Amino acid sequence: MPVARISMRQIIEVLRLKYEAGLSHERIARACGLSKGVVGKYVNLAQAHDVTWPLPEDVDEVGLEALLFPAKTPPARFTEPDYFQVHQELKTKGVTLQLLWAEYVERHSDKAYRYSQFCHHYRLWRGRQRRSMRQVHRAGEKIFIDYCGPTVPVVDRSTGEMRKAQVFVAVLGASSYTFAEATWSQSLPDWIASHQRMLAFYGGVAELLVPDNLKAAVTKPIDIPRRSTRPTPNWPPTTRLPYYRHAPTNPRTRRKLKPPYCWSSAGYWPGYGTGCSSPWPN
Repeated sequence: MPVARISMRQIIEVLRLKYEAGLSHERIARACGLSKGVVGKYVNLAQAHDVTWPLPEDVDEVGLEALLFPAKTPPARFTEPDYFQVHQELKTKGVTLQLLWAEYVERHSDKAYRYSQFCHHYRLWRGRQRRSMRQVHRAGEKIFIDYCGPTVPVVDRSTGEMRKAQVFVAVLGASSYTFAEATWSQSLPDWIASHQRMLAFYGGVAELLVPDNLKAAVTKPIDIPRRSTRPTPNWPPTTRLPYYRHAPTNPRTRRKLKPPYCWSSAGYWPGYGTGCSSPWPN
């Protein structure tokens, strides 16, 4: 059985008699009722942890115990990912947490987190980083709209010709309810037609439409409120639906559009069922 540790008060007395009184180990052992070997053990332990006499004023019995007997950290069951590197990689177009987790598992095998824990620990790490302003979205207030960066290949069944299609994405601010569809271009006619199908899908309109700084929506950026000046000739004359353009230097204001971008770039867009449509006939 392991020998029981003496009290911290006795250890402090041993150090005092050793360094302040200058006694030998034998005399210290008789004075404290200890064996000579125990005295030598704790003197050597103090020297190994750079504990000097007199003790610093802020070191009491609890502090001295922490210095002489630091808590042992159990070996890690899992290898922690480099969360900063994960965060940087996610800024690359087409990179998702699923892809980064697969690379992490390939490197660490049985010591890797499962995907759910990988995402959980990354979000905990991200939450401890630089703080930003929390945005509160009222129901029915805003629809965030934009075109996704990656395009979608479309193959003509009769000719085999492949064309690139643009992905129009709209997200309700409060619920993140998403509408997405593919069109041939980002031109004004396609832009307006996508709006019509989007509003029909939602079954109503919001107070504000919030596009990014794309040419089909904004002709000239102006001060707040930033409103697009593009005409909407296919909408009824009585329609009064204002646009509010994002500040181009503040990408956090369009954060709602990020998840649909990730799904599209990861190749999941064709199966996304919340609100996918296509203006093309079968």
